[in-house]
Amino acid sequence: MPIDKTLAPWQILSVAVRSEIDSAAFYTRLQAKVKNALLVQKLKFLALEEEHHRKIIEKLLGQRYPGRPLDAPASSLMPPIGVALPAEPSVPELFGAALKAEEAAEAYYNEAAGRVEDEAGRRVLAYLGRVERSHQAMIKAELDLVARFPDYYSVEDFHIGEDLFHVGP
Repeated sequence: MPIDKTLAPWQILSVAVRSEIDSAAFYTRLQAKVKNALLVQKLKFLALEEEHHRKIIEKLLGQRYPGRPLDAPASSLMPPIGVALPAEPSVPELFGAALKAEEAAEAYYNEAAGRVEDEAGRRVLAYLGRVERSHQAMIKAELDLVARFPDYYSVEDFHIGEDLFHVGP
């Protein structure tokens, strides 16, 4: 999704703040839909990362654009995660929506990096884009596990000696 050319750099950052808030809330809600203890921890990590991104962007906003509003807009110009999902989406559908959102966030940060006015801002946004790419890798791995082991997310632990056995990291 291309960034609106009429947005000022500080507004671009405000949209990113809203997106990070929405993403953290999405991962927190998704935790309630899974039972697998390791997957819950991964979702907590993703929510924590998104919250950390929000703080980084807010700090950048405060440093680079003093006097501008720091609060995020009520809604983001970026589509929220899962906007096109059915009323009661399955966990795999939710992970698919999360993957698309992480891809959109990476593209947004990459484009935003070209729109900010200083090198430090560009570096922060480039960093955030790369971190969003790492989130994509995590989500793709989880989607692969769900495809191979459909009950992966709905059991608390692995079926030792049965369908699913976890060895290693």
